[in-house]
Amino acid sequence: MTGAYPHTRLRRARATAWSRAMHRETVLTPADLIWPVFVTEGEGVEQPISSLPGVSRWSVDLLVERAREAADLGIPCLALFPDTQPERRSDDGAEALNPDNLMCRALRAIRTELGDRIGLLTDVALDPYTNHGQDGLLGEDGYVLNDETIEVLVGQSLNQARAGADIIAPSDMMDGRIGAIRDALEDEGFVNVQIMSYAAKYASAFYGPFRDAVNTRGLLKGDKKTYQMDPANTEEALREVELDLAEGADSVMVKPGLPYLDIVRRVKETFEVPVFAYQVSGEYAMIEAAVAAGAADRDAMVLETLLAFKRAGCSGVLTYHAVHAARLLQK
Repeated sequence: MTGAYPHTRLRRARATAWSRAMHRETVLTPADLIWPVFVTEGEGVEQPISSLPGVSRWSVDLLVERAREAADLGIPCLALFPDTQPERRSDDGAEALNPDNLMCRALRAIRTELGDRIGLLTDVALDPYTNHGQDGLLGEDGYVLNDETIEVLVGQSLNQARAGADIIAPSDMMDGRIGAIRDALEDEGFVNVQIMSYAAKYASAFYGPFRDAVNTRGLLKGDKKTYQMDPANTEEALREVELDLAEGADSVMVKPGLPYLDIVRRVKETFEVPVFAYQVSGEYAMIEAAVAAGAADRDAMVLETLLAFKRAGCSGVLTYHAVHAARLLQK
């Protein structure tokens, strides 16, 4: 009958490269990539991060060059994370509000040199600025205070917007912070500054190398399970996304990435909004470890994992392999 073998041979379309390309359902381009980068103090400084082979912290002047490199490769956006110096960290994370902090200086420098050639996404959370490593303010019992933290996050968001941020990305997971930040941005006239909410951010074991990169691993007191999500939960992720969209998020993020592609798919199918995923530091480090052990081909593994994000429904991916992948995709 029609549709049965041998009338239907699915291998026919796979027989040649041109045919495989013509039938390809998912396409990956450099425009799908966001490059997370780390900025540190000094001039002419590059600090390799041992737990993230191939990733470094850069001083502002060198970060400008990395931004230019990314723009030339067709990467549309950088995600900036500061390595705040120990003496500038405090219980209340006040450095987040400093208009001359490391993040703001990096934003202004890149904007001055590159204009609108590349987008700038900024992390909003207090962990790079606190001396206890938590994303928010602590009560006397050590519990992360929700509403009091939001007040600081609003100020941090405005500080970054004034310095040139295009996308505010709250990663703190406080309840209600998206609405408060959106209202503040509107009131200040930043009507075109986007919010990409870390809406479904899980309390994951995959974040270790990132904490090395921003020098918070040794600072963190306790864990983050009272505000980041339980890895066992799916329906809760949908509630988080629904709330953030209602409060004014333009796009949402799932973090980590590959272990949570089921969440990406559920979010995309449920809400039909732009969904991004963060291929986090632990995922990157696992690929690099496999390559170092001779167990994997870096090029093939990088492209296959990124394609998996797109196939699951992602509009884009934050990945430390962004530059490497962009170069591969231009071949």
